[in-house]
Amino acid sequence: MPDSSTLDVLAIGAHPDDVELSAGGTVCVLVDKGYQVGIADLTRGELGSRGTAEIREQEAAASSKILGIAVRENLGIPDGNIKNSSENREKVIRVLRRYRPKMLLITAPECRHPDHGNATRLITEAVFFSGLTRIKLEEDDGQALKPWRPAHVLHFMQSIEFIPTIVVDVSSVWERRLKALAAFGSQFHNPDYESSSNEPETFVSNPGFMKLVEARAISYGYRVGAQYGEPFLYRHGPMGTDDPMAMLDKDKPFR
Repeated sequence: MPDSSTLDVLAIGAHPDDVELSAGGTVCVLVDKGYQVGIADLTRGELGSRGTAEIREQEAAASSKILGIAVRENLGIPDGNIKNSSENREKVIRVLRRYRPKMLLITAPECRHPDHGNATRLITEAVFFSGLTRIKLEEDDGQALKPWRPAHVLHFMQSIEFIPTIVVDVSSVWERRLKALAAFGSQFHNPDYESSSNEPETFVSNPGFMKLVEARAISYGYRVGAQYGEPFLYRHGPMGTDDPMAMLDKDKPFR
């Protein structure tokens, strides 16, 4: 997986597989359009009921190759303890200033998993503080990490639905998106993994969960005239434009 000094888009999840589960298709679409896209996982997912941190690290690497992203980092924040502390904000700020993304795709405003909501609060505060000139940070080699604040922040949808601002057509990459998700064989329904493991079934490893993933994508896709869609909430709406025709003009007639 090639390194990149700067990124167009950075997706941040609380755990390895969060981005793939909620925004994997969008990541594929952006990569295919030539944008530099990266992923940052806040934790290693070590508290998960299935698999281990080491297994999930290997799965994340396999998934990253399928997605075609430029870089992936793990910030090593303790799983189940994503505190909105100055130490953790600095970790997120360092990633933002290092890669200087124009757009962020981040965890949902609300979710059944406490880590996801806590991650959102941590990330959004780090976004603000990352733009402050009086917060001085350096790389290990002494190079200054200059202030940076992404122009656009989009929440991807997790377990609790919201009314989306944007739905991305992911029909052309749907099978690749599923393949990237399936790379996390310890986390989702996987008969091969389960046959050699006595680990419990979880909310996401139940066979019906993948049907939910597809049903949601079909539902939101249908609303914009696509076979499959991924919903997002634009954090700092409304979006401004001085040319609504250019903003909305597309060759494909979305509903």
